[in-house]
Amino acid sequence: MQPHTSNVFALRLRLARKAHKLSQERLVILAGIDEASASARMNQYERGKHVPDFLMVSKIAQTLNLPTAYFYAEEDQLAEMILQFHLLTLEQKEQVLNFIQQLSAKLP
Repeated sequence: MQPHTSNVFALRLRLARKAHKLSQERLVILAGIDEASASARMNQYERGKHVPDFLMVSKIAQTLNLPTAYFYAEEDQLAEMILQFHLLTLEQKEQVLNFIQQLSAKLP
């Protein structure tokens, strides 16, 4: 599935929140966002009506223990790679980077 660029954040936010089995309201509370208007804002984010600024996305990502870049990845395959890379140890990340560099060196 390739999400439309303008809806990529909305899609990834909804998927991540549901994967963590959190309601919109609970995510707002855990992210430390002002509860008065945040529930409505979170709903608008997930519907793609509004996109939060980078600082807000960072708070949400930290709360969900996800890399911020995941929310901006336009391609599903790239989003999955970002998630998997995030889970690796520093040593494993170095190995992956070395492998990718070796593959890239072989490109015509």
